[in-house]
Amino acid sequence: MRMYDLILKKKEGRALSKEEIDWMIHGYTHGDIPDYQMSAMTMAICFQGMDERETGDLTLAMRDSGDINDLSDIPGIKLDKHSTGGVGDKTSIALLPLVSSLGVKLAKMSGRGLGHTGGTIDKLESIPGFQTSMSREAFFRQVQDIGLALVGQTADLAPADKKLYALRDVTATVDQLSLIASSIMSKKLAAGADAIVLDVKSGSGAFMKTEEDAKALARAMVSIGHHAGKKICAVISNMDQPLGLAVGNALEVKEAIDTLKGKGPRDFTELVLALGSRMLVLAGLAEDTAAAESSLREAISDGRALDQLKRFITAQGGDARCVDEPELFGVAKYRTELKAAESGYVQKIDCSEVGLSSLMLGAGREKLEDKIDPLAGIILRKKVGDRVEAGECLAELYYNDEDRREAALKRLEAAYHIGPGETGSQSVILDEVN
Repeated sequence: MRMYDLILKKKEGRALSKEEIDWMIHGYTHGDIPDYQMSAMTMAICFQGMDERETGDLTLAMRDSGDINDLSDIPGIKLDKHSTGGVGDKTSIALLPLVSSLGVKLAKMSGRGLGHTGGTIDKLESIPGFQTSMSREAFFRQVQDIGLALVGQTADLAPADKKLYALRDVTATVDQLSLIASSIMSKKLAAGADAIVLDVKSGSGAFMKTEEDAKALARAMVSIGHHAGKKICAVISNMDQPLGLAVGNALEVKEAIDTLKGKGPRDFTELVLALGSRMLVLAGLAEDTAAAESSLREAISDGRALDQLKRFITAQGGDARCVDEPELFGVAKYRTELKAAESGYVQKIDCSEVGLSSLMLGAGREKLEDKIDPLAGIILRKKVGDRVEAGECLAELYYNDEDRREAALKRLEAAYHIGPGETGSQSVILDEVN
């Protein structure tokens, strides 16, 4: 085969065969195909697209480019969950202990964040002593012992995706549906779970800005899952405003803990229950989502979910006392309130601007080598639909560097839109794809 012929074929709108895709991904991963030819191919894909079969074959080729976790030694069905990311998205920290407390096996690999706040790994590392790296043997043993382990993703998982994404990032070829879906799913499939629940975000704080685009991505990823023989479903969730009230690493962990105590924000609790119920159904532990949700609520009310969180923290070297003693997280040196300039109703919160405000306070990283301040962040006191009086607190900013305050405060102030008309609160669950 010649890469020239494959580029020409795709440029003319013809589908690539499985053998051609496998050859291309193998060659690119091993340095036999140069960047300039692969960038020509990704641009051709952007203009001509890929059909479902091509997208599935591309995903499997990237999955097979590195290590694939074999979880077969762990008894029972193994589940995974993936979110496309958003502001205040601490879902895994509450969801995974909750679901595993009911018998689901979760062997999860997660990543660090690059942007407004840390990823799940960064958030968990704000727990005193918590470790996110362990040997393969210890990882498997922990899943068998308590039903849950979470570690950082290794570089050996889908290396073709890492190399291809770096190329797409500098050639304006990131935003193509098949390339996005295959990038996400190649890593999920390599992680080795039997079933996957996807949380695809839609809105101003999400990668997919419209519900239509989010549904299209969800359909593409679910199709790939079926192509790979996995049980899979996707929930489309609202990211037009931050999820929950907390934005920032330790602040989000504390909110996840409160949720397992039955005291979490309404929207965050709704999403955790929606995703958890679908996980229980895929695992065969509930007949339908209504029965599953009832089981999840019971696990929260009787303390099983919270006990599982403590076991999880302890198993990974963390200080589980922080679950009942939040002061062990520490607190930022400075706190500032954003106060409303006028009375009315919160009409809109620009989600991405809230995320950028938290980044400016130190809660995220702009470059991979940046150090995150685990105590920095924002607590929202008013959300869309809430009544507010002039001078009332809209949000609290937490930070350890006074020089960060002014710019972050101005950005957060601009994110809030207050008007005279009453507006309803936003639903967090928009749709579902199976």
